[in-house]
Formats: sequence, C-alpha cells, structure tokens
Amino acid sequence: MKKSFKPGTLLSPVPAVMVSCGDGEEKNIITIGWTGIINSDPPITYISVRKSRHSHHIIEKTGEFVINLTTEKLAFAADYCGVKSGRDVDKFKEMNLTPEACEIVKCPMIEQSPVNLECRVLEVKSYPTHDMFIAEIVAMHIDDEIVDEKGRIDMSQAGLIAYIHGEYFGIKKSSLGRFGYSVMKPKTRKRINRQKHEERVSKNRAKRKGR
Repeated sequence: MKKSFKPGTLLSPVPAVMVSCGDGEEKNIITIGWTGIINSDPPITYISVRKSRHSHHIIEKTGEFVINLTTEKLAFAADYCGVKSGRDVDKFKEMNLTPEACEIVKCPMIEQSPVNLECRVLEVKSYPTHDMFIAEIVAMHIDDEIVDEKGRIDMSQAGLIAYIHGEYFGIKKSSLGRFGYSVMKPKTRKRINRQKHEERVSKNRAKRKGR
C-alpha cells in the first residue's frame, strides 16, 4: 500500500557538491544538490541554481564554475556554504578552504576536495525558480590518494557523501556490484574477484611498509 502526495522534488539521493565560481575578491562557493551528467563525449554536466543566489549572477557573468565533490570531512563546510550567502561572508576563509588555481577556467577549485571538475557554460535554460547552467567539463583533477598504482580511480576511497531529503549521509564503501554484474559470466566474475583480492593484499603491504 502506498500513499499519494502532491508533486515535489523528492529525487534521492543526490550529490551535495560545492561549486566554486568567480575570481579575485568575488570568488564564492555554493552547495548544489541538483547536478548530474547529461552527455559522455564530450562530457557535459549541469547545475541548477536559484535565481536569487549570489553565485547565480557570478556564473552568469563569467560562464565558468568548478564542481568540487564533497567528502565526510567536508560535510560541515558544504552545509555552511549552502546556507550562508557569499554577499555577506568569505566562505573560503570562514571554512578554512584553500582556493587552488585551475588549468583552464579562471575561477578557483577547492584544494581539499578529492575531485574537481572545471566547467565552461554552453547554454542556460531558465525555469520559474532556477536556471540550469549546462556546461562542458573541460578539465578534471583527482587526488593521488584515490588513484591506484595502475592509474585507476577508486572512488570508494574518497569518503563521498550524498544528500537525502534534508540530511547528509556518508556513502557505504563496500560495493554492491559493478556495472553489468547482473549479466556477468562466472569466469569474468571470478577474474574480477581475484583482482580485487590482489589489490587488497597490495594495499595492506603498502600500509605495513609505511608504519
């Protein structure tokens, strides 16, 4: 049995990313939950920003922003950057976040974030409450700590968070399965499990050496 409710924005979970924008004294951070990927090649993303937000006019003017993925350690800062206005405070300073120069866009990325996506706006779609900034991802930066010795990105080690109906939650580190596991052949599954075991052994050896 299910109960019916009036239409709303109950799509969950969603990412809680910190979007940095502007440059110089006008640099700012806004926390966004409405974001995602809309094309793979070229990589195209979007963020939906309420028209009244301080960051809206900055992104509208510069046509650039950076999506900074948020971790459990950054959850407090993410919440702060979502409720405080950049008109009143310097969020980088208040949250002890370090602005780092990007390769292509002029706005800063957040050094403490494990993944930074430099974005350049392609078009803007206007809706009653929000504007959707559709942008190409023009550069990507990944923390060395989540890149293994073979150059593969291991997002399970990033400690990312999700936003669910008004609350922040850490993402469980253990995988339920990888893409295509529902139709995977037993031989392939055995090979992947063996690789995972070898990777765990390698990581444990590296930790012991570092002690």
